[in-house]
Amino acid sequence: MIQLNVNGKLHAVDVAPDTPLLWVLRDTLGLTGTKYGCGQALCGACTVHVDGAPLRSCATPVSAVAGRKIATIENADRSRVGKAVQEAWRKLDVVQCGYCQSGQIMSAIALLSQNRKPTNADIDTALAGNLCRCATYVRIRAAVHLAAKSLA
Repeated sequence: MIQLNVNGKLHAVDVAPDTPLLWVLRDTLGLTGTKYGCGQALCGACTVHVDGAPLRSCATPVSAVAGRKIATIENADRSRVGKAVQEAWRKLDVVQCGYCQSGQIMSAIALLSQNRKPTNADIDTALAGNLCRCATYVRIRAAVHLAAKSLA
């Protein structure tokens, strides 16, 4: 059994230690907001927070995060920053197909948790590992700025 702290709740999961965290979240715990994109930690669709830092869950063995604080998109609205980011996403109608958005939002929350006045370069760097097939990058950047403004 592996002990996980996910979204503030403790879970004992009976999975192989090398099982990717993504599959434990989705298949074992039923938290399907975190998406599978590439399986190689290249697209960012599977981004979650571990101890507050963004992490690609598709390439992270569950044993590597045992006992650490894991937060998923389902937990995003529990913080002031998360609420601000999600509200900005809605207000600016960022989502097109939406598949990448949970990863985009988790990366934006991590950025704004550390930097409340990000520049375009800061945003581009922080979200560089999150790919959007619909190319809503301009709206994503604008939403991060709007969220930052609402947090000021």
